Amino acid sequence: MGLIEQAKQALRGKTNVFISFAHENMDEVNLLRGQARNEKSMIEFNDWSVSEPYESERAAYIKQQISERINQCSVTVVYMTPYSAKSPWVRWEIERSLELGKRVIGVYKGTSKPSYGFPALTIDGIKCIPWSSLAAELGG
Repeated sequence: MGLIEQAKQALRGKTNVFISFAHENMDEVNLLRGQARNEKSMIEFNDWSVSEPYESERAAYIKQQISERINQCSVTVVYMTPYSAKSPWVRWEIERSLELGKRVIGVYKGTSKPSYGFPALTIDGIKCIPWSSLAAELGG
């Protein structure tokens, strides 16, 4: 069996999730990714960590790469923090996900929805849930 077939077989039945987050939240997001390593988890995370400024010389290339990753996924999960609420990359990833017809879900740490504003997640149909509820929300 070839490498591509092995990868397809490993992903079969899993929900491929693009996770959007601010670079400053890398440690917390790594904990979220760790949940997908659980053999019983039906979630497979796919993302691109960007620490480069949004208006950098490489922005067009980075956007192309991120678009490809988003397109491969069935849903975009946005890790909600004050950093991500202000991130132009996160805002762009949400907009791009919606343009590509992907479902977008905001997730937050703890049990209470954050009180700070997150304008990019106020679009109708975007649900915001605790990250502990993500697997159930995705049916996994």
